[in-house]
Amino acid sequence: MTAALALGTYRVRNVEEAARTALRAGSPWIDTAPNYAEGRALPRLGPVLREHPGATRVATKAGFFTHSQARSAQGLGVLTDQDASAGHSLDPGFVSYQVEGAVALLGHVDLAFVHNPERVECGKDRAALHRRLREAFTALEELVMRRRIGGYGVATWSGLREGAFSVPELVGLARAAAGPGDHHLIALQLPVSLVMDEPITQALNDGGPLVQAKDVGMITFGSAPLHGGELLGGMTPELVDMIRPGLSAGAAAVLAAGSCPALDVVLISASTRAHWNDAAKALAAPLTPEQLRRVTDELATG
Repeated sequence: MTAALALGTYRVRNVEEAARTALRAGSPWIDTAPNYAEGRALPRLGPVLREHPGATRVATKAGFFTHSQARSAQGLGVLTDQDASAGHSLDPGFVSYQVEGAVALLGHVDLAFVHNPERVECGKDRAALHRRLREAFTALEELVMRRRIGGYGVATWSGLREGAFSVPELVGLARAAAGPGDHHLIALQLPVSLVMDEPITQALNDGGPLVQAKDVGMITFGSAPLHGGELLGGMTPELVDMIRPGLSAGAAAVLAAGSCPALDVVLISASTRAHWNDAAKALAAPLTPEQLRRVTDELATG
């Protein structure tokens, strides 16, 4: 099994071009956030998505914002001065405001991620962080009930790795937020790459957050397969050949991430059809678990 290739808009140079490329290639998801492209990602994506109604599913996020977005939200009374200074908020009123804004700009939202909840200023107070998460989940459950979004998830960079929360704890918080009905926590996003390869090694051993999420029916997304482009400098010819001879460094890195067990979607920031095709061709024949394990073992000993 290999992960589906999908567009992540965090680092794309031209949002419209990247979206059109992804849509023509049949990308099953486009992942974005209000703060991406200095706040321009959503308004630029909206017209492209309206040109191709129903062609893909759309994921956005709630949490981070730009300075101008903060000023607007403060003017409306949905963002506190403290959260504005922090650059991040999981206040339920602000979460609803951000997601509603994304729906208006994008036309529809299938999935709303809570964006890096570990950034909430709770110090090391896990109970306080979990309380904030439950409140954010409650706001998102309300948006699902009102059919504004299809479901919600958690997109984290370091929260799982640092122990701020676990997948079972997130599910428990979602159940508490939903009350007597079914919860709508349906997705998990985290970095998966040969730099941040712990999720890969854990999944190869049938453990870790990706496996836990899959076991409860969640969609799993891998972000930053090139680690923000930094990985390309470490993709030596020998490492590329170990992954698969003849690939470009970028395609080899995406192939390794996309071959991770229990990963449904790998997000790339390809702006051109050539870069997209390069990655798609590699992912058409995923690495076996044994091949992937050889790569991670070599990196661990190298």
